[in-house]
Amino acid sequence: MLWPVVGLVLASICAVVVIWLAVGDLAADTVAIATLFALLPVVVVVGAFLWLDRWEPEPGRTMIAAFLWGGGVATLGALLVNSLVAVTYGEYTSSVVSAPFAEEALKGAFLVVLLWRQRHELDGVVDGIVYAGLVAAGFAFVENILYLGRAFDVTAIDGYTVFLVRGLVSPFAHPLFTVFIGIAVGIAARRRDAASRVLLPVVGYLLAVALHALWNASALWDEGQGFIAVYIVVMVPLFAAMTAIALWQRRREQRVVAAALPRFLDAGWIPWYEVDLLSTMRSRRRWTKAMRQSYGRSAARAVRDYQIAVTELAFLYSRIEHGLDVEYADAWRAELLQAVTETRSKAVGLTSR
Repeated sequence: MLWPVVGLVLASICAVVVIWLAVGDLAADTVAIATLFALLPVVVVVGAFLWLDRWEPEPGRTMIAAFLWGGGVATLGALLVNSLVAVTYGEYTSSVVSAPFAEEALKGAFLVVLLWRQRHELDGVVDGIVYAGLVAAGFAFVENILYLGRAFDVTAIDGYTVFLVRGLVSPFAHPLFTVFIGIAVGIAARRRDAASRVLLPVVGYLLAVALHALWNASALWDEGQGFIAVYIVVMVPLFAAMTAIALWQRRREQRVVAAALPRFLDAGWIPWYEVDLLSTMRSRRRWTKAMRQSYGRSAARAVRDYQIAVTELAFLYSRIEHGLDVEYADAWRAELLQAVTETRSKAVGLTSR
């Protein structure tokens, strides 16, 4: 338990160092205003990714680590690399070449580590998208503090203009870049061969870099006209396509769970009357809501834990059917079966008082 805590602390320190280096010379109230305005879009962005992750929520500590990696480690590394390139080769090279390559590499590193060290946490494309989005949201949050702080230090109009562009018009820009890596990592996690776990993230990284470079370059074309053109012609359609992919994959997760429930029923792991309650997100919400109204929050939380345990068991069976992680199947099955039994017993105990 020590090393994860140490990692979170170090990532947080990196974020503080970045903010201090970039806006430490500004007035405290200016930095506070910039932080407040930077926080507004990040709440929306993070909320969207958490909504997408409702079937089988990822561990809270890992999601926090993803956000802090983006906001701390990735931003500090990018600041150092981009500043060095700007001094050596100029601002244009830093913005169009260095920033895309360095920033996407640093953001994507978290996903690659998950793929190789904690592949069991990645059940597919949705998980890759969620982690990529959280890393990128952390990066965008700290970066927005830097841009907004400098803008508000000049005039309020400049600050509001930057907020309009970065906070309202394009809050999903950084997540959209990095989601390419997330999708590639999510696909790679479902492949058995090591070559896929190497090549697919590289392909996702190159696509993220290309889109990021185009986005940064467009701001420098034709006094902002290029930015508008790229936003309308490229970014909006890509955002719509990524949203459709995410929802499609989320629907796939529902089908995986629904297909596994009859097997669990035959094995005696769940009763017949819970099959319908577990098969859709709507029925799950109604179930937890009914438990909250009748028995309180503890009962609702216990039912939600039971739902998640059943989902994780269904995902494990899907992985086994695809030939993934078969060497760990027995141990994971035993662990998840125990979780299903314990969470259901707790929920029944709280509702039978």
